[in-house]
Amino acid sequence: MTEFQNHPVYSKNVLEMLTVANDYCLTLSKLENTTVTNLIDYLQKVCPLLYLKYSLLTDIEVQNPDANERFFTEEEWETLFNKLRNKFKLDDEFWIIDASTNHNDAVKISLAECLTDIFQGLKDFLLLYQKNSLDAKENAIFEIKASFDANLGFVLLDAHRQIHHIKINGKPQDPDFKIPELF
Repeated sequence: MTEFQNHPVYSKNVLEMLTVANDYCLTLSKLENTTVTNLIDYLQKVCPLLYLKYSLLTDIEVQNPDANERFFTEEEWETLFNKLRNKFKLDDEFWIIDASTNHNDAVKISLAECLTDIFQGLKDFLLLYQKNSLDAKENAIFEIKASFDANLGFVLLDAHRQIHHIKINGKPQDPDFKIPELF
C-alpha cells in the first residue's frame, strides 16, 4: 500500500495542479455570475499559476496508453467559447507573432478560443485523473504535460498577454454590444 501511495501520480505537484485546474474549470463554468472585470482579475492571477504548476509536473511513464480518454465534447467547447467571446466582446480578438512558425507575420487569435482550449485540456485532465485507475491517472498527467509542452503552454502565454493588455488599458465596452455566435 505504501508503494502505491508513493507513486508519482500522487505527488504534491500533481495534487496542486489538480487543485488549480479544478478552480479554473469551476470558475469558467460559472460565467453567468461573473463580471468581465472579475473574470479578468481572476485570469490575470490564475494564468501564471497554471503555467507554474504545469512546469513543476514531472514526466510520467504511461504503462497502459489504452486507458487514455477524452471527455469534453465539441458542443461543450462551442458553448463555452461563445460565452467567453460575448464576455470579452471587442477585446476578444488580438494579434500575435506566432513563434511556432518561421514567419514574422502577425496572426489574429481569440482570447475566448485560447481560454476554451485550456479549459478543454484541463477538464479532460481532471475527469481522467478522477477515474479509479492508476493507468488513467498516469495518462491524465502524461497528456496534460504533453499538451502544455506542444501547444497549451504557448496558448496560455498568448492569453495572459491579452489579459494583461485588457487589465492595464481597460478599454470601455458597450454593454449592449453582442458578438454573434459562430457555431
